[in-house]
Amino acid sequence: MSIPSENELAERYGIHRLTVRNAVSVLIREGLLKSVQGKGIFVVGPKMERDLDTLGGFTQTMREKGAHPSTKVLIKTVRQAGEKYAMIFQICPEDELYYIKRICFADGEPVSLEEIYIPAELIPNFEELDLAVFSIYEIYEFYGVQLTRANQSLDLTTLELKDAKRLGIDPTQAVMLFACTSYDEKDRVIEFSRTYTRGDKSDFTVHFASNRAE
Repeated sequence: MSIPSENELAERYGIHRLTVRNAVSVLIREGLLKSVQGKGIFVVGPKMERDLDTLGGFTQTMREKGAHPSTKVLIKTVRQAGEKYAMIFQICPEDELYYIKRICFADGEPVSLEEIYIPAELIPNFEELDLAVFSIYEIYEFYGVQLTRANQSLDLTTLELKDAKRLGIDPTQAVMLFACTSYDEKDRVIEFSRTYTRGDKSDFTVHFASNRAE
């Protein structure tokens, strides 16, 4: 939701425009307002908090936070692993992977863009499954695949114009890039994903504890 212009706010509350501008600048720095070039200043909605210590898919995480999750699949196909992903999954370059690219929504608002790679041999009829009905974690559970740990890295990047528009952001706006490699109880790589997440829609927490003996 956009806020009124500086002139409108100054007139409404009987204050100087400079006072309005200073107040708006403070609220932008505090993350409560967001300036979009050429469009105006908007109120930032509540952020979705995610715990990075917990291993779980988008749908499960959003439900636990009391939000309504939904996804829009952009690409769902089979491709060869190639040299790069063969190294990640410890498979042959000619082996096949499922590749999924999708937009994730929380309460109808686009939150992130995901790219997911899964070895085709794990889920024989994956291409027939409707990802609008079943979450990927539900599909894993159905096939007896249990993720037990994951390694995750964080970086900042920008998106191509088309993908930025899909997330409702300016292409110059940085997004958080999470690269995640997930393993099962046999220490096999089950999934590799990249998640491009809007920083204005999510908060992430990590918990630390000292292992030093008292």
